[in-house]
Amino acid sequence: MSKSKIYTVSFKRKREGKTDYPKRLNYLKSDKTRFVIRVSTNNLSIQAVDYHADGDKITITVKSSDLKKYGWKYSTGNIPSSYLTGLLFGNKIKEKIKEGIIDLGLNTITKGTRVPAAIKGIIDSGIGLNYDESIFPSEEAITGKRIVEFANLLLKDEEKYKKQFSKYLKENQKPELMVEQFEKVKIKINGE
Repeated sequence: MSKSKIYTVSFKRKREGKTDYPKRLNYLKSDKTRFVIRVSTNNLSIQAVDYHADGDKITITVKSSDLKKYGWKYSTGNIPSSYLTGLLFGNKIKEKIKEGIIDLGLNTITKGTRVPAAIKGIIDSGIGLNYDESIFPSEEAITGKRIVEFANLLLKDEEKYKKQFSKYLKENQKPELMVEQFEKVKIKINGE
């Protein structure tokens, strides 16, 4: 605490650790639409947000749960679904917006995870983003090939296989078919 008589109380959102104001100011100075990416355990959402003096305006929101409309029957909290969500978002907004800037809030990017997969999906849709390709997951991870390889490895031990993929099996989905379904959903999204 300051010992001087003059003490300025910082903004509430800064005190609560919810907003990094210098970072937000840099986003706003870029004068580009912010693509706000937020991740939870089983979902990923992407919003296009524009600054206005009376408050931010959200142009569009896409969630990974929206993939079910395109035939995605697997988890919405994995790398393939994150890529497809980014692709869907980019395809829905590319007629209005040609480039943007990624806003992660207080989060940071970890190489090869769901956020970089979503960013790659946005870029593959034709939206201009300035990102280093070294952060993106491998093509095997994006298409779900790694999950398929793991499922095939676990097939040798049926008990472990059933335990690991119980949610998929409960819905009559075989994890070994994920790559095929990924390609089908990707075609549907690009066909819009």
